[in-house]
Amino acid sequence: MAIACIYVLDCIFEPFIENHFPVKIALIGYGKMGRAIESMALQRGHEIICRVDLHNRAAWLKPEKLSAADVAIEFTTPESAVDNLLACFNAGVPVVCGTTGWLQRWPEVEKLCREKNQTLVYASNFSLGVNLFFAVNKYLAQLMAAYPQYDVQIREVHHTQKKDAPSGTAITLAEQILQRIERKKQWVNRPAMQPEELAILSERVDPVPGIHEVRYSSAIDEIEIKHTAHSREGFALGAVLAAEWVEGKKGIFSMEDVLGLK
Repeated sequence: MAIACIYVLDCIFEPFIENHFPVKIALIGYGKMGRAIESMALQRGHEIICRVDLHNRAAWLKPEKLSAADVAIEFTTPESAVDNLLACFNAGVPVVCGTTGWLQRWPEVEKLCREKNQTLVYASNFSLGVNLFFAVNKYLAQLMAAYPQYDVQIREVHHTQKKDAPSGTAITLAEQILQRIERKKQWVNRPAMQPEELAILSERVDPVPGIHEVRYSSAIDEIEIKHTAHSREGFALGAVLAAEWVEGKKGIFSMEDVLGLK
């Protein structure tokens, strides 16, 4: 069974990993993640036409500058992400966004993207492995919905430089569970105090790139699924794959669309 699963996954991802055309990328955000994306993009034959950071942001986030790019990849901070996305929409440049912590403004971004007939690929996590983990999480939650003797909680661990808590990935996991297990009504970023609460426990420890665990516990046993990132390369590859995939498309998409997992 394991060999068959690996074969199927290779069939799914091989076209994305091998077949692509060079694209011109505007890199918005040039921290550790931005540099990892740059390295991956260059390995795959793409061109970085600009590297936008705090020092040159005002100069580069103009339509006449950004429009030279085929696609923008945005990994910055929750405070600046929405303005960066709007700058891409105004320039008519498709944008791949991996910044989390700003989704309270999602309706505004969605409305403007559709009004301007622009393109956004948003994911709380671009790792190929994490997106498979999401699929497993949804299936397991669907199974566990019938067994109230199992309580569920999420644990996430990241490096101390991560700005938001809980992580966007943990929130996605929680929302997937809430959609499938009716006895859970809301997630909380602390230990659960009521049976209807879904706990997300956040830890910040250097130099951890990212750990996510979903655990179902009963009086007699536990079931756990876990994803551990060993480096930023997995996130970078997923972001670059999304940038390759988005050409010619209009609308709002997720990594499920990019990877054909829907």
